[in-house]
Amino acid sequence: MRRVPGRTGHVVVVGAGLAGLSCALHLAGAGREVTVVERDALPGGRAGLLELDGYRVDTGPTVLTMPDLVDEALSAVGDSLAERLDLIPLHPAYRAHFADGSALDVHTDADAMEQEVRRFAGAEEAAGYRRLRRWLTEVHRAEMGRFIDANFDSPLNLVTPELGRLAALGGFGRLGPAIGRFLRDERLRRVFSFQALYAGLDPRRALALYAVISYMDTVGGVWFPRGGMHALPTAMADAAAAAGVRFRYGAEVDRLEQRGGRVTAVHAGGDRIEADAVVLTPDLPVVHRLLGGRARRLRWSPSAVVVHAGTTRSWPGTAHHTISFGAAWESTFTEIIRRGRLMSDPSLLVTRPTASDPALAPDGRELHYVLAPCPNLRTADFDWDRVGPAYRDELFATLEARGFDGFAASVDVQRTVTPVEWAAQGHAAGTPFSAAHTFAQTGPFRPRNLLRSPENVVLAGSGTTPGVGVPPVLISGKLAARRITG
Repeated sequence: MRRVPGRTGHVVVVGAGLAGLSCALHLAGAGREVTVVERDALPGGRAGLLELDGYRVDTGPTVLTMPDLVDEALSAVGDSLAERLDLIPLHPAYRAHFADGSALDVHTDADAMEQEVRRFAGAEEAAGYRRLRRWLTEVHRAEMGRFIDANFDSPLNLVTPELGRLAALGGFGRLGPAIGRFLRDERLRRVFSFQALYAGLDPRRALALYAVISYMDTVGGVWFPRGGMHALPTAMADAAAAAGVRFRYGAEVDRLEQRGGRVTAVHAGGDRIEADAVVLTPDLPVVHRLLGGRARRLRWSPSAVVVHAGTTRSWPGTAHHTISFGAAWESTFTEIIRRGRLMSDPSLLVTRPTASDPALAPDGRELHYVLAPCPNLRTADFDWDRVGPAYRDELFATLEARGFDGFAASVDVQRTVTPVEWAAQGHAAGTPFSAAHTFAQTGPFRPRNLLRSPENVVLAGSGTTPGVGVPPVLISGKLAARRITG
């Protein structure tokens, strides 16, 4: 494995998001002096916090899987997840509602889920679920050590016994047909394949190896930190500070000072911070701007419209995470990925964090987060200042037609985030989901985390190895630290 040559005693990490915090913890645990520079006043990055008239709103991810990765990062400095966070396991992990009026609770416990599938679709599908669960577990086992939690210097690094195992499992086929080998019920197929959209892919065309995301959601378990998702970066930053990591908040990096093929100092917030090595976690266009290089042409993931709504009531049958599927499915991906259109029959993720932690809203109020996938700014050139409010109202009407009666009238306060807002935060193509996980942007073909020049710069975050999502981003921080510490 290639690593940063020369001195690496003092490392400057740019960005206090989950990737930067993970990296800082692993570096500090390996004895490096670490300074984290963050443009915002708080840690978190995309996992930010918005205080909205008494509501504590998570502005980024709402689904936490594989919390052992957080514990691993904290353990690097002698801390622990149990000491820092109160994690609430979600039962069910999701509740799925379908256009025909049926509903399914998605359990991560095998026996509970088998019983639920039997009730929902019959004994044959329940047996198929058991076979699918075994396959998902085998795919995860084959991928994790060699393809996800791994640094790549060359595509030849893929040539391992696990590659043959993954091929034998059908990992290089298509996800939709792979799930179809186990389940005939089209509704169940959706539940175990919609996660591909997290990686910017149509489930019909995604590589079957991305079933590993379904494993994380439906087998590994889903949790929620008391205090909201922002409690996660807060805990990591507190542990890092206790271990000696220095933080400089409210300091945006405007220049990297270079000499002799290395970055020698980071200029941020009017200060010059000397560095032996630098870890960059912003989105790739920001990275290339700082380095003064030409950005590689990438295909970007679809974006999302997110509506944060504080309401005066809740609705029966709404779990912590509820997926509301429209009748359309395959055409949905064609619309948002290929045709650059808004979903004509939306499938939505509705998250109600107050179902697990009522303290996130004022007394007697509820907090809802409505996520609607949409085209990114490269795929569709909408006037979001005009389209955004109209689409928000359309989403409210859709929810009301699907059982959330009186939703619009119950909204006490709201904030709508469109691709334009994502772009203003520095996200390429106006998407918070970074580069899509096409074959040409997967594994060793994704932008590498160790640059040839400057030789002491390492990347972390969703644009590099291993990719998008909370677990991959946490791993990316660890992999970046390995490039420095060996």
